[in-house]
Amino acid sequence: MSDPVGKLPSELDQLPDRDTEETAEWAASLDAVAKAAGTRRAEYLLRRTLQHAEAAGLALPKLLETDYVNTIPTSAEPEFPGDMEMEAKITAWNRWNAAAMVTRGSKYGVGGHIATFASAAWLYETGFQHFFRGKEADGSGDQLYIQGHASPGIYARAFLDGRISEQQLDNFRQESGGNGLPSYPHPRRLPWLWEFPTVSMGLGPLSAIYQARFNRYLQNRNIKDTANSHVWAFLGDGEMDEPESTAALALASREQLDNLTFVINCNLQRLDGPVRANFRVVQELEAQFRGAGWNVIKSLWGSAWDELFQLDTTGALVRRLREVPDAQFQTYATRDVAYIRQHFFGANAELVQLAGVLSDAKIAECFHSSRGGHEPRKVYAAYKAALEHKGAPTVILAQTVKGYTLGAGFESKNANHQMKKLTIDEFKGMRDLLGLPIPDSAFADGVVPYGHPGADSPEVRYLNERRAALGGPAPARKVHHVALPAPAERSFAPLIKGSGKQEMATTMAFVRLVKDLMRDKETGKRWVPIVPDEARTFGMESLFPSAGIYSPLGQTYEPVDRDQLMYYKEAKDGQILNEGITEAGAMADFIAACTSYATHGEPMIPFYIFYSMFGWQRTADQMWQLADQLGKGFIVGATAGRTTLTGEGLQHADGHSHLIASTNPASLNYDPAFAYEIAVIVKDGLRRMYGEKPEDVFYYLTVYNEPKVQPAMPEGVEEGILRGLYRFNTAADLAEAAPAADAPKIQLMASGTAIHWALEAQQLLAADWNVAADVWSATSWGELRRDALECDEALLRGEVRTPYVTRALEGVTSPVLAVSDWMRQVPDQISQWVEQDWTSLGTDGFGLSDTREGARRHFGVDAQSIVVAALAQLARRGEVPASAIKEARERYGL
Repeated sequence: MSDPVGKLPSELDQLPDRDTEETAEWAASLDAVAKAAGTRRAEYLLRRTLQHAEAAGLALPKLLETDYVNTIPTSAEPEFPGDMEMEAKITAWNRWNAAAMVTRGSKYGVGGHIATFASAAWLYETGFQHFFRGKEADGSGDQLYIQGHASPGIYARAFLDGRISEQQLDNFRQESGGNGLPSYPHPRRLPWLWEFPTVSMGLGPLSAIYQARFNRYLQNRNIKDTANSHVWAFLGDGEMDEPESTAALALASREQLDNLTFVINCNLQRLDGPVRANFRVVQELEAQFRGAGWNVIKSLWGSAWDELFQLDTTGALVRRLREVPDAQFQTYATRDVAYIRQHFFGANAELVQLAGVLSDAKIAECFHSSRGGHEPRKVYAAYKAALEHKGAPTVILAQTVKGYTLGAGFESKNANHQMKKLTIDEFKGMRDLLGLPIPDSAFADGVVPYGHPGADSPEVRYLNERRAALGGPAPARKVHHVALPAPAERSFAPLIKGSGKQEMATTMAFVRLVKDLMRDKETGKRWVPIVPDEARTFGMESLFPSAGIYSPLGQTYEPVDRDQLMYYKEAKDGQILNEGITEAGAMADFIAACTSYATHGEPMIPFYIFYSMFGWQRTADQMWQLADQLGKGFIVGATAGRTTLTGEGLQHADGHSHLIASTNPASLNYDPAFAYEIAVIVKDGLRRMYGEKPEDVFYYLTVYNEPKVQPAMPEGVEEGILRGLYRFNTAADLAEAAPAADAPKIQLMASGTAIHWALEAQQLLAADWNVAADVWSATSWGELRRDALECDEALLRGEVRTPYVTRALEGVTSPVLAVSDWMRQVPDQISQWVEQDWTSLGTDGFGLSDTREGARRHFGVDAQSIVVAALAQLARRGEVPASAIKEARERYGL
């Protein structure tokens, strides 16, 4: 405090001081306070000055951490508008039924979680009674991201309002009979209730941010008025350790998403123990969010603490709260008053004096149960302040006790996440604490009963009246299907007729198709192009000036390429979502757009294009989230395959995304070879996802950056393209060097860019070895397998069905050689249903940097390697001499 003015930090040394005497006076005043009143008083004055400056709008850095107290003091809390007693009864019934449901289910060994909802019950109930808007008003309502482990509490509330039966509660986590409840929020399993899957921790907060952003996107593009929609994300303090949880905080503040509120349940416990045993997670989170530009509201202490803070005239209590680590405070919640007096208040003489005027009952109430997250008045104040704050998103840090009201055996215990049931005696104690009218006789059979006050009870009437006032039930998922008209045929025509003599990569073909579709008068505005900062790589820069890049601020600068035809154009109503280098963010965008048909009643047609290596490998968890959420759209893995991206090498060489994609039942996976195949697939995809009878599926297309002449579509191949396989040509179609009529035969089956190696191999086999090869385009190994599996399942039901791949090859007696730019497991998916001799070639192993030709020779999938493999297959059958294999290897330099 006594440092001279001349030793200011270096960044201030660079600023001109217009009045050095005034500066010296300010410094001297601070020195005087420190000397006369102590350094703590000087620190207090500085902090209050900075807070005042921030409130006055002065351009100073914000305090990243404030005292460990409530942001909204008791004196500033608004009047609570509800019937506190009635809401307490409703919350008590929900607490009871949530615990009863999990306990009753434990006899079946299906598990469940009790402690999370017990700690967060008032965080949810206050929102349901006063804030969360339903969909019956404008079709959108609010979007609620429910913490996955709190799902029993949401089921309990739906039981109270009549949307879930007692039988369903008893089928918690037992879904196979068709009348059960999924463990966590799963829209695919309970699509009338859940909107957002959240239990894959970290994805909920990430998705919530991009959902709030997409709401603004719809608003700014004049597609849907979402001004009244608010996104609420309920999270755990332990969940915030997931990198996805905080990955997009800066985006939310940068775009001023004041339609977004995070509610973090700070019960100080993660799954195995304290979140920050030796530190304070609330303070850490406050600094993180304030540093990212969020409005932070702390609701830490219940009203029982008011007396303590009023008696704290020296600030000793506030200082002590800031220094006690979380694990120690968790211990206070489980220990007796004598322990608290010794270990908390015994820290210094000022606290000993303070504790001397406090009763044991007051200390026990404060340290055992009185938290801001357990009092509806304080939660209401925080929520109201969040909605009223403009210009930035808000995070509410609400402190609770994990396992609150479940009894001493649960509250604040490290193991309570794994504790699945209460004893009958513990239930009776909980009943007495909550004041529920459940007689002892209800436990006569040793089974804890569910409780319900009656459909016409004051509690249920109050609950329904509050929900009616807020726009209907919540959470709720409603789909009002709006079929989109099929785009005009002229959009698909250029790809159908081929490229003539001009070479065009399939990536370019896809982009050209979408560009034409975006001009469609009926559906063009509904396309949502999403790209993670590689638009120019994929030839999408032509969309910049025409469609515009979405920015809620528009373009506040003059772009450096403004005088060029394809300049970088940002616009408030821009159509393209160019996310920067964040595949996770782009996927979150994609999910919000894919589910807009349900969230807002506005079907959108998103396509997300990316380096294929950085899709399923990097964000497969979000692909499953997309499937859980019943999303519809096109995922496009560009620069696909292990050998087409010249020179990039191992980390860019994707030979396995189709294998990962095949694990997702909602993903329809295609590897088209030609532009016309893309046209047919996209056209049918639009029908299946957005037509009169929409399916809950999404598409994964892989496209390549290898320029090739694109042929016109042969007649009659549409079904084969969509089913996954058709014969592209035969050896008899070769213009030159056609093999003899009695020549050995083989079937070359290829997907994607490998079709060109197969076609070259077809010519070599005919010209050099008198072997007749037919070439088949396998547009989807995955769809062929899906069809075959369905046939196998039908057989178990007594239905005899032949797989499409088997029927397509019916009458073929020659062997099959499959080749692709993927691992051999990709085509091998269908081998058991191919009755002919089968073998495959692929790009197994790690990728490497080289030319396309060099990489393909390395993996043994180039045309010459295909010839050798074909001869080897025929030699095993005795149809060509074994010496042909060695001769071919020598001829082609293998």
